[in-house]
Amino acid sequence: MYIDLLQLLLLTLACYRLTRLIVFDQITQWLRNPFIDEVEEQRPDGTIEIYVNIKGNGLRRWIGELLSCFWCTGIWSAVVLVGGYWFFPSFFIPIIIVLSVAGAASFIEVVVQRLS
Repeated sequence: MYIDLLQLLLLTLACYRLTRLIVFDQITQWLRNPFIDEVEEQRPDGTIEIYVNIKGNGLRRWIGELLSCFWCTGIWSAVVLVGGYWFFPSFFIPIIIVLSVAGAASFIEVVVQRLS
């Protein structure tokens, strides 16, 4: 199946946003909690550093490794979104569009913050 440039851009932004949602966003902390502990430490300069400790062994540890790795989760996010786009487009296209708009908005927010 052929994907044109616009579809690729939408899928890329959607994958970026879904990956960040799973790995970093507070709203999905409940998803990560059974598999990882996030430990905050305050550095001498006042900044906060977050360390990730993977819980358990076997499958639980594997899922913890996956959920703590932006690159690993990104691959699986891409597989789900592209596979869904190809095989279940009527269900996945709205999800892809919403995630794409949210991903683009996050880029715009970074630019606005840097210019302010």
